[in-house]
Amino acid sequence: MTMNDSDVRGILHRATDDLVTPPGLLTEVRRGGRRRVVRRRAVLAAVCAAVVAVPVAGVLDLPGAGGDAQIASPLLDEPTRGDLATDEGYLRQVREVWQRQIAQSDGPPRGEPNIVWAGDTPAGPAAYVAHATMHGMTVGFVKPTADGPRVSTLTQVTDTETDGLEQAALLGPQRDVLLVLDFGQPVEFSPQLRYALDGKVERTFEPVVFRDGAAVLSVPPQRTKLTVGLSRIPVEQDNVIHIDGVSEIYFPDHKDRPAPPLVRRTLPGAEQVWGIDPAAKEVIAPTEAIAEYLDPVGAHTHDGSPRLWVYGATPDGRRLLMETVQYDDDPSHVIALLAGRQLPFEAVASTTADWSAPLPVRLRLPDDQGVVVAAEGSALSYRVGDGQWTDAGRNAALLPATATEVRVTDTNGTTTTVPVGP
Repeated sequence: MTMNDSDVRGILHRATDDLVTPPGLLTEVRRGGRRRVVRRRAVLAAVCAAVVAVPVAGVLDLPGAGGDAQIASPLLDEPTRGDLATDEGYLRQVREVWQRQIAQSDGPPRGEPNIVWAGDTPAGPAAYVAHATMHGMTVGFVKPTADGPRVSTLTQVTDTETDGLEQAALLGPQRDVLLVLDFGQPVEFSPQLRYALDGKVERTFEPVVFRDGAAVLSVPPQRTKLTVGLSRIPVEQDNVIHIDGVSEIYFPDHKDRPAPPLVRRTLPGAEQVWGIDPAAKEVIAPTEAIAEYLDPVGAHTHDGSPRLWVYGATPDGRRLLMETVQYDDDPSHVIALLAGRQLPFEAVASTTADWSAPLPVRLRLPDDQGVVVAAEGSALSYRVGDGQWTDAGRNAALLPATATEVRVTDTNGTTTTVPVGP
């Protein structure tokens, strides 16, 4: 069964009516990312979200609604690991702050908490705790602060797949220490997100070396955005490891971010080639077609720049789709894709958008198929050499490959002439 956007929105609304949804969630679901929702109570940051699934050892055997959950997870039974596993003073502090916090949660605890890991880090002592509850199991990190240990996000697992278990946490006031737990599977780490000149994502990965149940990594400060990434092997979106503390970065003071403007423009002649109105259907590029421009492991938000889609038809009869990808405060990358009849889309050209310029987007297509230009709200015209100006409509256009200049008239009546360029 194929779900349309209304179906997806309805499911998300019903499943997350008590959660704050991060921007771009619908797009990520439509891109095919595997997401599930778990109930959380954030202590350091009260933001909840659909999160990447992280399998762990053990199974939660949950009977029908109303019954007690039967727990069978090594997280509840294994002895404490880490270099503070025998530090009774610190373990007592962890149990005390944990018991105070879980008493306020939605899942009444059963029995005593199990401290899975406790160890020292450059940011101070930290721990990870698992606790059986009447509805399943609650897990979470205990982080160091200036006022002593403090419980971070509580994750209440209520299904047998244990989706949403955070396996890593950012520590310290600069968030420059990354604690990664050993859940028995190989993990790879990427410290930085970079881009090639054509806008394709560049990441390097290295194996995470675990010792006594965890690895402690020094990372660049993650104060305003998340540049690091973690994944189980093989590195791919389905294997991404969720990092506790990301919501504190992207949603400070528990405030959501306004959604970016969504702009869709269909050029003249597009519907005859597409066979549908692609803007009305909210068509997006297939993930596999723009995979090289997408971060396979990161968690990102946006800077409020427009998200732009342009739908058209090339002179040789192929479908044209132009789409932007923008992460955090990084530039907007503009990607052009072409698809012949009954053939999949293929990325053929890319550039960066300058939203402060009179003509934010100029992108030349290969094989002399023209130049895509876009300036929302502006009237566009073009000419070849010193020839006459030809009207190209408003907002976006596909100009002939021979065009040399574009004239842009904005909503205030200001006219700017811009060279098309190579």
